[in-house]
Amino acid sequence: MTSSTSARPTGSADPPYLFPGYGSTVLRAPARPLVRLPLSRTELTSPVYGHSSVEAGEADLTTRHSGEPLGERIVVTGRVLDSDSRPVRNTLVEVWQANAAGRYPHAADQHPAPLDPNFTGAGRCLTDDEGRYRFVTVKPGAYPWGNHHNAWRPAHLHFSVFGPGLTSRLITQMYFPGDPLFAFDPIYQSIPDQAARDRLVSRLDLDVTTPQWALGYQWDIVLRGSRQTPWES
Repeated sequence: MTSSTSARPTGSADPPYLFPGYGSTVLRAPARPLVRLPLSRTELTSPVYGHSSVEAGEADLTTRHSGEPLGERIVVTGRVLDSDSRPVRNTLVEVWQANAAGRYPHAADQHPAPLDPNFTGAGRCLTDDEGRYRFVTVKPGAYPWGNHHNAWRPAHLHFSVFGPGLTSRLITQMYFPGDPLFAFDPIYQSIPDQAARDRLVSRLDLDVTTPQWALGYQWDIVLRGSRQTPWES
């Protein structure tokens, strides 16, 4: 619980609940002090996702349909870590994104960019013993989003990380290095300091890159501590 309805705790890497430049926070930010509710046995123990229901092929977003998707194929990998840089093993990681033209296959997304019949933009995997995840996908395009005049989101992937139960979920975004839209994006700019923002930006890695096939990007997810990944409210 915070002492202000519009701010995170002091020193937090997370964006404030209320950031006027990001229009939807004006509608959803709490108007009264938060109340901490104790977790019951239900929240602590259920519902629980089944490890056996996660198939290896779900981590490759380019092979979920009869044909190949359009766009630049990429590999995105990294580790889920705790505050002491220890791996978080066997945890569920989800990813979802726009297609290479910057459009989501969702009824609410009606901007004039083409849909790709061979790309639905969602995948998931379990981290291995080193806490590592790995996805194969296509690089998403930037897209307009109506927050302000001529507003465009930088290319990004949405990530969520689950604990043992579906109620223990953290959501964040991963960006690509050198994007010129960073300076104009209020979601990215709402993060309190540049060092925290930088932790959302992946790095090009030629060791992950597959020659003649796909560029590779590394991006670690840190759950807490001084190097914590900023999380969405």
